[in-house]
Amino acid sequence: MGQQENPRRVSENQARAVGANIRSSARKLNLVAQSIRGQKAEAALATLNFSPKRVARDVKKVLQSAIANAENNHDLDVDDLVVKEAYVGRNLVLGRFHARGRGRGAPVEKPFSQITIVVEERRAPINKEAPAKEETKKPAASAAPAKKKAAPKRKEKA
Repeated sequence: MGQQENPRRVSENQARAVGANIRSSARKLNLVAQSIRGQKAEAALATLNFSPKRVARDVKKVLQSAIANAENNHDLDVDDLVVKEAYVGRNLVLGRFHARGRGRGAPVEKPFSQITIVVEERRAPINKEAPAKEETKKPAASAAPAKKKAAPKRKEKA
């Protein structure tokens, strides 16, 4: 007599992971998320590994978590995983003050954001019996082009 199982939020061939409270603005985080959308999981990890942006480390952890969820919780093949979605949302914002001249203060916002990564298993179609495409004959590149007719010579005035 426990809690009822929550319905899956993604389809059967997908897995997701959420990284909450990432200390960066959503705008900066979205630049990194944009770079991995649609890539194979392996290529996305390599992209994040060599990215110069600081927030790429946090995104890499979330992507690794999504891959681990796919493998351990949903029995998906890791080699066929593709980053289907990577979307970013705003989270809490800390309000701070910066001391200014004449005893004044200026507000400073320190934003947090979250990222959700959905990976999907896509198997490459195997067509062993597909007929080979017939190559159309193209003119040989080595053949000399047709010579142009020489312009008629003009008579010189003496």
